[in-house]
Amino acid sequence: MEPNQNNWLRTNWIAKGNAQRIFVELKFTLRDCNSLPGVLGTCKETFNLYYYETDYDTGRNIRENQYVKIDTIAADESFTQGDLGERKMKLNTEVREIGPLSKKGFYLAFQDVGACIALVSVKVYYKKCWSIIENLAIFPDTVTGSEFSSLVEVRGTCVSSAEEEADNSPRMHCSAEGEWLVPIGKCICKAGYQQKGDTCEPPSQVSEVMKERVLQRSVELSWQEPEHPNGVITEYEIKYYEKDQRERTYSTVKTKSTSASINNLKPGTVYVFQIRAFTAAGYGNYSPRLDVATLEEATATAVSSEQNPVIIIAVVAVAGTIILVFMVFGFIIGRRHCGYSKADQEGDEELYFHSGPIKFPGTKTYIDPETYEDPNRAVHQFAKELDASCIKIERVIGAGEFGEVCSGRLKLPGKRDVSVAIKTLKVGYTEKQRRDFLCEASIMGQFDHPNVVHLEGVVTRGKPVMIVIEYMENGALDAFLRKHDGQFTVIQLVGMLRGIAAGMRYLADMGYVHRDLAARNILVNSNLVCKVSDFGLSRVIEDDPEAVYTTTGGKIPVRWTAPEAIQYRKFTSASDVWSYGIVMWEVMSYGERPYWDMSNQDVIKAIEEGYRLPAPMDCPAGLHQLMLDCWQKERGERPKFEQIVGILDKMIRNPNSLKTPLGTCSRPISPLLDQNTPDFTTFCSVGEWLQAIKMERYKDNFTAAGYNSLESVARMTIDDVMSLGITLVGHQKKIMSSIQTMRAQMLHLHGTGIQV
Repeated sequence: MEPNQNNWLRTNWIAKGNAQRIFVELKFTLRDCNSLPGVLGTCKETFNLYYYETDYDTGRNIRENQYVKIDTIAADESFTQGDLGERKMKLNTEVREIGPLSKKGFYLAFQDVGACIALVSVKVYYKKCWSIIENLAIFPDTVTGSEFSSLVEVRGTCVSSAEEEADNSPRMHCSAEGEWLVPIGKCICKAGYQQKGDTCEPPSQVSEVMKERVLQRSVELSWQEPEHPNGVITEYEIKYYEKDQRERTYSTVKTKSTSASINNLKPGTVYVFQIRAFTAAGYGNYSPRLDVATLEEATATAVSSEQNPVIIIAVVAVAGTIILVFMVFGFIIGRRHCGYSKADQEGDEELYFHSGPIKFPGTKTYIDPETYEDPNRAVHQFAKELDASCIKIERVIGAGEFGEVCSGRLKLPGKRDVSVAIKTLKVGYTEKQRRDFLCEASIMGQFDHPNVVHLEGVVTRGKPVMIVIEYMENGALDAFLRKHDGQFTVIQLVGMLRGIAAGMRYLADMGYVHRDLAARNILVNSNLVCKVSDFGLSRVIEDDPEAVYTTTGGKIPVRWTAPEAIQYRKFTSASDVWSYGIVMWEVMSYGERPYWDMSNQDVIKAIEEGYRLPAPMDCPAGLHQLMLDCWQKERGERPKFEQIVGILDKMIRNPNSLKTPLGTCSRPISPLLDQNTPDFTTFCSVGEWLQAIKMERYKDNFTAAGYNSLESVARMTIDDVMSLGITLVGHQKKIMSSIQTMRAQMLHLHGTGIQV
C-alpha cells in the first residue's frame, strides 16, 4: 500500500566452476493490480533481476548500485483474488542468461518495487556437452563457451588398443547449446585388433594367403587357419578388388573351407586379395594383401590351343550359343522394362536405356524406380511399410506438392518413439499422383548416409497415404540461415558445407544425380547437421517459381543449374557440383538469393558471358576459389565431390586458412555487362550507381561522408559502409557485393591499380 517500494532478496554466493555462461530459470506468481483496490500508482506487475560477480563470499557488504541488472521480469499470466480463492494460481516461467563470467562466482538479487509476487523457485544452471565416444575417441564432459555462436574445440583420447590415425587426430566441437558438432579425425584399432562398436577387440587373423592357380578369368587361393581364433571359425570371407581401384569398389566371396576359386575376373588385370575369419565373436582382421595378376587374353588362348584345339572349338561354339540366347533374352526384357536411368555418366550421354537394374560387383547402385512396370513393387522393395497406428500426427508444419507436411511421433514395437516428419497425400488423388508421390520414397529408401535425410517408411495400405522421414528440427537451410544472419563462425558454416558435400559424394558414388541441389532442399537438425533432401525433380514441377521452361519441356531451377543442363538437359554429378557451388554461396551469404533480383534469362546470359557470383561479405578467399572451381564452364574441369570433401576437411583442420583476406584468387572475376549489373565504369556519379542498384535512399549518407567519386567508393570496406548509418544487414551485403564487382570491373577493364 505504501509508495516507493524497494524490497531486495539476495541468494548466497554461487560458485560457477568452469562455466562462463549461466542460465537462471524463475518460477513465480503475480497478482493483477486491477484486483487490488486502493493501490493505483503504487502497485507494479514486474520485478527486477540483478547479479554481482566476485571471487569470494563478501557477505552483506554489497551496495545496491554495485549489482548489474539482467532484466525486468514481467508475467505472462497473473491471478486475481477469485483465482486465489479457487486455488487457480497461475505459474510463470522465465529464463535469462548471464555471461560471459570471468570471476569464481556470483550473487543473484531480486528487487521488488511494489508487486504482489511469490517467487516459487530459482534454478541456476549451465550447459555442457556430455562425455561421448566418437570414432573410437573419448571426449570428456565439456562446459560450453561464453557466446551463443562459440565452439569449444576438444581433442579426444583414443580408447584402449586404438591409436590416432596419421596426421588426423580426433577432435570435436562443443556448441553453446551443449551438443557435439563437426567431428574431425579419428582413432583406429591397432594391429591385431578390430573395431566392435566403441571398442577395439583382438579376434583372429589369417596370416598367409597362397595362390594355387592363376588363369585368364579366375584365381585359386588357399590359406592356413589362424593360430589363435577367437572361437570356432564358421566361415571365411575373401575380399578382392582391382588394384588401380584402391578399394573404392570391392567384391566378397564366402566359403567354409580354407581354399576358394574366385571367378569372373578380367584378363590381364592385377587384383588385391585379403581374407578374414568369422566366429561367434565376429570377424577377425583381414590378412595382409596379396597381389595377383590374371593371365593376358592372348597368353591364355595360346596356352589353351597348344593343349587341346578341340576344347577351343567347343568353347567357341558354347560361347556363341550363350551370346545368342542373351541377345534374344535381352531384346524381350528390354521391350518390357525399358526406362531411363539417372546413373552418373562421364561421357556425352547422361541418360541411357537399359533392361532392368544395373549392379556392379561389390557396389550398391541406385536403381531408378521408373524402370519398374509396377511402381508399387519399387516402393515395397526399397521402403518399409508402416502400420498407421504407430504414427501420431501432432501438427501441420507446411504444405507439399501433394498434400500437407506434418510433424509427429513414430513408435515401433520394441523401440522408443522418435520425432518424424510426415508427408501426406491429399484426398481425391489420381493414380498418377499416388505413383509420383511414392516415387520419392522409392528413391530415398535406397540411401543410408548421415548427411542424407533418412526414410523411416511409408503407409500405402491405409489413408491417408504417407511418407515418414526423420524430423529435422531447424527446417530448410536457406530460411534457417536468414533467421540466424551473422550468428555463426566461419568454421561452423564450413562444417555445414562439409556435411552437404559428404552427402552428395555418397549419392554420386551410388550413381544418383540430384538435379535440384539448393539450400532450400537441405534440411538442418538441432545439431546443425545438414542433410540432402527432396529427391523429386524427375517430376515436372509446374508451379515452381524458381524454374523456367527449357526447349525440351519441363522446368528446371535456373539459378542453381549448370549451363549444359540448362541448354542440353545434360544432368550429371558434374552439374550437381555446379549447384553445390551455388549452395556454398548461399551458405556464406546467409541465405541471400543467388543473382539477387536478376531475371532467369539475364542469369543465363550473364553466365554465358563468363560472369560468376562475387565472394559474399567476409567469405574467405579459399572458399570463393572453390566456388569458382565448381562453376567452371567445362564440366570435366570441375572438382569431384570426393575432392571437395577433402578440401573442406583441410580447411577445418587448419582454421588459419579460413582467415585469408579476399583478393588472393588467381582467377580474375569477369565483369557482367548487362542491364541488371551494369558497367560501373560508365557512371558519372555515386548517385547514378546507387540508383542502379536501387540503394538511392543512401545518397545523402555517402555525400555527407565525402564519398563523391566511384574510385573512393571502390575502396570502401564493410566498416566504412556501416559507419554511414546503414544498419540493415541485407542492404550492407548488397552494397558491398556491388562494390566488389565494381572493383573487379575497374581492375579488369582499366587496370586502375585498385587493390581488390
